Amino acid sequence: MNFQRGQQRDEPEINLIPMIDVLLVILIFLMVTTTYAKFSELQINLPQAAGEQSKDKPAQVNVAVDAAGNYQIDDVTVSFSNIATLSEALTKAAKGKPDTVITINADAKATHQSVINVMEAAREAGLVRITFATQQGELK
Repeated sequence: MNFQRGQQRDEPEINLIPMIDVLLVILIFLMVTTTYAKFSELQINLPQAAGEQSKDKPAQVNVAVDAAGNYQIDDVTVSFSNIATLSEALTKAAKGKPDTVITINADAKATHQSVINVMEAAREAGLVRITFATQQGELK
């Protein structure tokens, strides 16, 4: 306390450097410990895409999957009991050509598991070239 009249007091100063150091440490701590869940932030509406069709036409097998989980291979309905039966149907449709392209035409409301079943059956059949058919439209 200053009991002397007439003398000016020094204005108190706040040293900002230690406060900035503490804030940077807190910021680094938050960046390291935070998990970023991008899937909870995304609203996905599939399938729509823009792209060009390929020029060459390799052997192709069309597999359709509807929203109810029914399968068609080249316009022939296939009953799904397990992946092995679907794999056999894909092998017959490919006629023994290992470079055959499997085109999956899945409904936008088809379950993810239905599409994975087709991919797994193609893998078991030795057909590794897989593509997805989409409709051209405005991306949202």
